[in-house]
Amino acid sequence: MATDFLTELQAQRGYLLRVARLQLRDQALAEDVVQDTLAAALTAQASFTGKSSVKTWLTGILKHKIVDAIRRKQREPISASALDEDLNLEDFDGLFKDNGGWAAPPADWGDPEQALSRQQFFDIMEQCMEKLPPNTARVFLMREVMDLDSDEICKELSITANNLWVILYRARMSLRECLELHWFEGGARA
Repeated sequence: MATDFLTELQAQRGYLLRVARLQLRDQALAEDVVQDTLAAALTAQASFTGKSSVKTWLTGILKHKIVDAIRRKQREPISASALDEDLNLEDFDGLFKDNGGWAAPPADWGDPEQALSRQQFFDIMEQCMEKLPPNTARVFLMREVMDLDSDEICKELSITANNLWVILYRARMSLRECLELHWFEGGARA
């Protein structure tokens, strides 16, 4: 069992490192945080009950390690202009009619819960996340994966709440478009 657990931890290392690099924007610090995460997982192996996947459990540990690193790290905040450069709202104008309705309604996503249980979906989702501009992906992960509250994200990035919601909107729209193209319309859910 211990060997299987070590193998599973090693299998998740690449994913953890990608998340940490995106959040911390510092390769050395990201590697340190992932190493701390894996060490904490080894120490707490007995407390892993299997109620979630190892990946989910490790992501929870990583989230706390990243938050700790962000709070410790004294760095210059990302300027709002750098975040604005990632995407323009006009990029999504073609998705809507003049009255605000969808130009083409979202594709039928079938049974989302079933899709979420398939590893292939997560591979496509990860590819879509990698296509997001780095700052947009960072904000999205802070909110949706790390579950940081809006005030904490705004303080960390020195942005307004309105700017945060615009960035999250852009990220969600881009992910929707990418998932529809590569997962739902691509026939991967069949």
